[in-house]
Amino acid sequence: MEIIRAEKTAQQAGAYYVRIQAMARKHHISLDHEFDEHDTPDTKYIVLVDDYLPVATCRLYPIDNESIMLGRIVVLPEYRGKGIGRTAVAEAEKWAKEMGYKKAVLESREGKEGFYQKMGYVADYSNVIHGETFTCVHMEKVIG
Repeated sequence: MEIIRAEKTAQQAGAYYVRIQAMARKHHISLDHEFDEHDTPDTKYIVLVDDYLPVATCRLYPIDNESIMLGRIVVLPEYRGKGIGRTAVAEAEKWAKEMGYKKAVLESREGKEGFYQKMGYVADYSNVIHGETFTCVHMEKVIG
């Protein structure tokens, strides 16, 4: 499994591929809802590739000088349960720490918090986000 810190368009296309295959198709999320103002040429993505196929991704963008948002953490269905999502998040945290961020923030789909809690994220159940596609719980982790 190759881990790519995707900053180039061709590499970012791998992140988009995974998101379309795993989210847009499975959950019937329109492209306008899946891709938002945080998907720009300057956005950073982690992409995990199995041979030539992108199979997982995680998006990173700054919230402020100390906090970075991890989002759109997606693994293709046939690759789930193999630790690949954990690898994507860990690599995103490592990259964020290298860039000087102290805190990683994410919004976990309701009912999926346990996945992130096992990696040290703390859920704030007073901060529930009712989005257009999912209800999410705000979670944070000190990384630096």
